[in-house]
Amino acid sequence: MNGWSALERFLRTDPRDVGCAEATEMLHIYAELTAAAGPAERRYPGVAAHLRACGPCGEDFEGLLAALRGDGG
Repeated sequence: MNGWSALERFLRTDPRDVGCAEATEMLHIYAELTAAAGPAERRYPGVAAHLRACGPCGEDFEGLLAALRGDGG
């Protein structure tokens, strides 16, 4: 990876993206709302934007969602 790849990724970042710290803080709420078929993405667009962009946070969300749904992954 070169510096240009990192810069290009940064420039494509959704301005609504709340970042890892805030997404992690809200992850349980977002997952519970999603599991209940609630309006998670509409209510928390910054968290949704972050989960689309951040692989590790997205994996954490998917794991939490699987646990809430009882499907084990």
